[in-house]
Amino acid sequence: MQDPSKHEGDTILEGEGAIEAQETAGKSQGQIVLGKFLRHKGAMISLVVLIVVLLFSFSAQGVGAIPGWWKYNHYNTSDVVDGGAPSWSLSHFFNLGDHPFGQDDIGRDNFAQVMKGVQTSLMMMVIMGAVALIIGVIVGALAGYYRGWVDNLLMRITDGFVMLPTIVVGAILGVLAGHMDSPALLAVTLGAIMWPGLARLVRGEFLSLREREFVDSARVAGASDFRIMFKHMLPNSMGVIIVNTTLLMSQAIVLETALSFLGFGVHSPQVSLGQLINQYQGSFATRPWLFWWPGLFIIIIALCVNFIGDGLRDAFDPRQRKIPSSRQMRKAERALRAASNLAEPFKIGKPLAATQGEPDPGGSGGDTEDGQKGRN
Repeated sequence: MQDPSKHEGDTILEGEGAIEAQETAGKSQGQIVLGKFLRHKGAMISLVVLIVVLLFSFSAQGVGAIPGWWKYNHYNTSDVVDGGAPSWSLSHFFNLGDHPFGQDDIGRDNFAQVMKGVQTSLMMMVIMGAVALIIGVIVGALAGYYRGWVDNLLMRITDGFVMLPTIVVGAILGVLAGHMDSPALLAVTLGAIMWPGLARLVRGEFLSLREREFVDSARVAGASDFRIMFKHMLPNSMGVIIVNTTLLMSQAIVLETALSFLGFGVHSPQVSLGQLINQYQGSFATRPWLFWWPGLFIIIIALCVNFIGDGLRDAFDPRQRKIPSSRQMRKAERALRAASNLAEPFKIGKPLAATQGEPDPGGSGGDTEDGQKGRN
């Protein structure tokens, strides 16, 4: 009989693999990634907070011709009440009052301005991320697939963009686009300088994928280069692309805020969070709430997008494993002790059944060698 304790370590490893296989059995790659993302507490909390901020800002101020539920617009003025102090406090949490975030010098409602600024900043963040995504994927795919002189040319152009100081180039483009009073155009121009990092990552993925068997099969089947790149290779690179695009968006909102704070981004009458900080930086000592609320929402949005990006990175990374909870660890320890107790009799030596009534292979009826000699 085989000693159960002989392969105890192998049994434990097989058990871990069996548990992991059981969790992913019958699931597609997308379902496995979604399950890992949904189990990431930080990413889920950040996603909920970001959705609440988005819905709150767009519903409060409305979209286009659709009005919002808040009674003031970001450009309306009224009489300054109580020196412009906020009417909302933690002691009266569910009572917003007339001006929950306070008023500025001319009586504009700061809550309406902040909600409009959140709208503009989120819109610019998405546009900048989308533009950087499109340019980065196209440049990286072409460089990684064709290699040779195409790769050298595109990577030298990428190196040139990397060497340019982003804040300086962004300021120049911001001044040029800012005269048109179009935050969307400003977002497009800023997104056009944020793609080099993504392009390098996509190039690396395509250099690896172009040597795979499915690419050779598609090429032999007569598929065009465009179809191979964007139909077969691109879906296999989506993990890297999605994660880095998410992180690019958090950089985008910080860049927009910095440029608007310096006066090179969004200009009045348009409103953004960075523009509000620039406008009210002189009021920090006398009425700091005009400065606090835009800054708070910038921090919330940037942190939420970063945590969502971390969750996506962990979900797409096959080397990431779920850390068991303390309850699962205690359960595993009890199972290990039970297995050790069952294996204990086999560690002493011969099984107990071999010493009780088992016939001796060398004799008959249990006679010993000395008994056999005496009878003879």
